[in-house]
Amino acid sequence: MGATRTPRGKWIEEGLRALAAGGPEAVRIESLAQALGVSKGGFYGYFGNRDSLLAEMLDTWEREVSEAVIERVESGAGDARAKLERLFTIATSSEGPVMGTTTELAVRDWARRDEAVAQRLRRLDNRRMEYLRSLFGSICPDEDEVEVRCMLTFSLRIGDHFIAADHGPHSRAEVMALTRQWLLR
Repeated sequence: MGATRTPRGKWIEEGLRALAAGGPEAVRIESLAQALGVSKGGFYGYFGNRDSLLAEMLDTWEREVSEAVIERVESGAGDARAKLERLFTIATSSEGPVMGTTTELAVRDWARRDEAVAQRLRRLDNRRMEYLRSLFGSICPDEDEVEVRCMLTFSLRIGDHFIAADHGPHSRAEVMALTRQWLLR
């Protein structure tokens, strides 16, 4: 009986974990094989080279943080407010190598240094904003206000992790709940 082959998805997941921890430079075949407890030979059964792994990592990340999230939001019942609530819940509870904030920030940092990654990120951010516009547009007739709500929502998703401020008598969770209420008014 032959050895069990490490699934392709495990290589991608481990690559995303390495990306989150140390940027694209940390995605090295030898390191991934060591983390997976396998030889690097199995890598070449799936990927022609490191660049093909990086591209598949980005494909997986992009699919999971956009289309898969939209599918989860849309699969539930309710109006646009209910969908926005579901989206907020998914966005704030997302962790792991694909959905985690650390991976999101690592891809954003990578995009600052790689034009191809920047183009992908721009396309993804535009898709996310388009979806937010469709939801907020259902509850708010003013196009300018829709754009403001979308920008604030998206900015909170990315920027919340950089803000270390205290909120007086409120916890961060309380302020985020108040912000959600305000955005959904």
